[in-house]
Amino acid sequence: MWVFLALLSAILLGIYDVFKKRSLKENAVIPVLASSIFISAVFFSFFLFASKVAPEQVSGTWFYVPEMDLHAHLCIFLKSAIVLGSWISAYFGMKNVPITIFSPIRATQPVWTVIGAFIIFAERLTPLQATGIIVTIVSFYLFSLAGLKEGISWKRNKWIWLIILATLLGAASGLYDKHLMRSFDRVGVQVFSTMYQALLMLIILFALWYPRRKHTTPFEWRWSIVGISVFLILADYVYFWALSSDNALISIVSTIRRSGAVVPFLYGALMLKEKNLKLKGILLCGILCGVCLLTIGALR
Repeated sequence: MWVFLALLSAILLGIYDVFKKRSLKENAVIPVLASSIFISAVFFSFFLFASKVAPEQVSGTWFYVPEMDLHAHLCIFLKSAIVLGSWISAYFGMKNVPITIFSPIRATQPVWTVIGAFIIFAERLTPLQATGIIVTIVSFYLFSLAGLKEGISWKRNKWIWLIILATLLGAASGLYDKHLMRSFDRVGVQVFSTMYQALLMLIILFALWYPRRKHTTPFEWRWSIVGISVFLILADYVYFWALSSDNALISIVSTIRRSGAVVPFLYGALMLKEKNLKLKGILLCGILCGVCLLTIGALR
């Protein structure tokens, strides 16, 4: 069941990336991200309201948000900060590089998750997992060389490094998520983390973006921003549902979830007509083969 949920989350996450790309085209990054988070926060506020006003009626449903103590809120706040850092980096990176470069880089996230588990939790790597990491890293390196064909030098391109930072923060968040799912209610984690993200984005919006808004890309409201919120809510809900299963493995869930990179890649190929698609496609297959080896190795 949790494998199917992880696959569904991957598809939803891929669609979410497409809406991000559409929303960010010639648009201000911070207000786009802030708007999508505020929409999600408004949606989840109904969960909180119903749980406070009529707890007996919603208890046991998908809409119930239980009471959480200070320790839980501090843990969730930390998650919110990590995720928000990943999102800000990813949004700026996605705006400034082709989506057919962005997606394969983000698809390497499970590799860093497994490496993190190896370093932090002293998990042993099977031979297949080690092979998967090597295949992915080699494909990742070759992908950086392919970027030169489009005049994108990974060494000197700050947007590429922001995408890499977003990927590493995403891997850290994935490791932390499994801990949170073992300790706290999954709906509570999703709802309160969104609320804290909205609070942090409000500070960033008015302290950093608003005073400099006339000197940066202007913000334009687009309905695709609603799509960002809707598909992220659905993708994360299914993701937390998968992780809350007792036998769910974060390495496998993270791997399957990032396979959704195929969706925005196809969007960039078919709709945006981006360049060097054959070479990028081959290298994306290499990355996905690497993460598949990780999955098979973890199942054995």
